[in-house]
Amino acid sequence: MMKRRSIHLALALTMSAAVIGACSSNGGNNDSNGGNGGTASNGSAAETSNAGNDASKTLKPEKLVMVFPAAGEPKDMQEVSDAINKITKEKINATVKLVPIGWGAWTQQRTLMMSGKEQVDLILSGLGTYSQDVAKGQFLELDDYLGKEGAGIKEALDNLDPEFLNATKIDGKIYAVPSIRDLAADFGITMRKDLVDKYNIDTSSIKSLDDLDAIFKVIKENEPDVVPTVKYGNSIIDIYVRSAFDTLSDGLGVLPGNDNNLKLVDMYEAPEYKEMLNTVRRWYLAGYVAKDAATSTETQYNMVKAGKAFSFISHMKPGIETQESRNTAREMISIHFKPAISTTSDITSIMWSVARNSVDPSRATMLLNLMYTDKDLINLFDYGIEGKHYTKVSDNVIDFPQGVDATNSGYNLQLGWMFGNQSLSYIWNGDSPDLWNQLMDFNKNATKSKALGFIFNADAVKSEIAAVTNVTNQYKVALETGTVDPETQLPKFIDQLKAAGIDKIIAEKQKQLDAWAAANGK
Repeated sequence: MMKRRSIHLALALTMSAAVIGACSSNGGNNDSNGGNGGTASNGSAAETSNAGNDASKTLKPEKLVMVFPAAGEPKDMQEVSDAINKITKEKINATVKLVPIGWGAWTQQRTLMMSGKEQVDLILSGLGTYSQDVAKGQFLELDDYLGKEGAGIKEALDNLDPEFLNATKIDGKIYAVPSIRDLAADFGITMRKDLVDKYNIDTSSIKSLDDLDAIFKVIKENEPDVVPTVKYGNSIIDIYVRSAFDTLSDGLGVLPGNDNNLKLVDMYEAPEYKEMLNTVRRWYLAGYVAKDAATSTETQYNMVKAGKAFSFISHMKPGIETQESRNTAREMISIHFKPAISTTSDITSIMWSVARNSVDPSRATMLLNLMYTDKDLINLFDYGIEGKHYTKVSDNVIDFPQGVDATNSGYNLQLGWMFGNQSLSYIWNGDSPDLWNQLMDFNKNATKSKALGFIFNADAVKSEIAAVTNVTNQYKVALETGTVDPETQLPKFIDQLKAAGIDKIIAEKQKQLDAWAAANGK
């Protein structure tokens, strides 16, 4: 299953919250003008993607390097890589070296690779550092390449909504393309179905957070060893605040209701935020939240799997129940009570860029184009080799072969949300056969934030952001788990944020947002 990473104040927080959220089914278990450097290839992806062996006659051989984060290198990575290279050699006369980097080492290793002269052609981008990476000149402008070698990428994204690709632009230029996955999110709660059924819980009565008290009370009184609700991300409402605000990636100056006539506010002073804190505090005092919630490092999935938790509040998408059931090894039921919203962060969190160190940006774009157009290639990346790592149940539905499961498969990356166009992936057995159509409709029909496409350049307020981050680290998690009283601690938090410079950050962001709105006719 795909798991989306939320964008926090720093990449370190993004990584510590690794595998948070919900994107789409993957693996059947737990589940951006050419720039400098490089040698141009001749021919376009549109010409070469169907050219077969003719590619070897029109293009010189090339070796490309593709870098991405992963939980580890699968045992059968070389075998899958060989199969991938058979396709890329035929289609674009290139071989590809796959370089997976562990999530824990990602920040340091990618920084070393990108700052030196080491060859990197395609690299996963986004993850909360996109604007900073572009400012450092780490990625090439893709506009011209997309017009020549990336027609399939542009078509696949434009078929959803041209705003999605436009949302990646910085100063009018594209430096990355988002993977096609869930590019929006709705919000609600996911609960253990066995306990919902056992206590005849009326799920139709759940319309808001305040409707959960009565349900949590039942669990608390009848299941003393089960915590009614646990953290998702860094706190009980870490992700859920996005149902009320476009957080504009960092939460420092937000857009209430994803509109507010593009006038930013301090989220921590907003009445909606205080109301959420009061609710969580009430739950904490009633024993519906674990006493060690602020400090616990246990994931929501492990808590539910171990029978120690009943629910978690999160963002969602089509297929969420099946996904979370696999993640927890228990049947789960999800209640959606906030509508789907698409923000810049939803789009720019997971993207692909051509690195400035690419030996051949044109060919790298051709490879990227295949990741949005070639079904065979995508399913190799996603699931490995048919017959060994998966078997077909029907034309587009797959499962593990006999004797193979998530624990012993030689290729089980669970990264279908990452590799280009997920709508080309097979459907895992147990998911709706219509899952990708549902997901694409979900993306198309989501409410678009009025600030969709705005990307903040924080260079002018870097020192203030560092100071504010220190303050949020001190207060935020305790407040958002109910561990401390918001009546006394929220005013202290706000005062220290102001002393650290949050108003200056918001003023700078507002100035940039106003300029962006004027330039884009908003």
